[in-house]
Amino acid sequence: MSTRATGRFEVKMAPLPLADSEASSLFGRMSLRKVFSGDLSGTGIGEMLMAGTAVKGSAGYVAIERVTATLHGRTGSFALQHSGSMTRGAPQLSVTVVPDSGTDQLAGLAGTLNIIVADGQHRYEFDYVLQPPA
Repeated sequence: MSTRATGRFEVKMAPLPLADSEASSLFGRMSLRKVFSGDLSGTGIGEMLMAGTAVKGSAGYVAIERVTATLHGRTGSFALQHSGSMTRGAPQLSVTVVPDSGTDQLAGLAGTLNIIVADGQHRYEFDYVLQPPA
């Protein structure tokens, strides 16, 4: 059975240069810096790659983020893997804990994080389990 953590986060993104200078103008790379509050309290840092299209409202992105935090009183770090797309304005997003990425008191962490953006605020719902490390 999973446990749910909820709260808010602030995110700052900044453009980064692409590895290939010949990449299409529809591609982008960004740094991510987050501050989480609530049941998950700490920071996240990562990088995002994205691709736009000629169709308005259609795009895709992937990101990897390292979170260092306290989760319901347990401290440690873990990695999140993001995969998102937007089809003509309809979003689809998957954010999951990278298997075996949990450290310290978060070793054995698995789960999914749901991001909710409303009224200019970012919230999260994080459904997770802590399993004994292998």
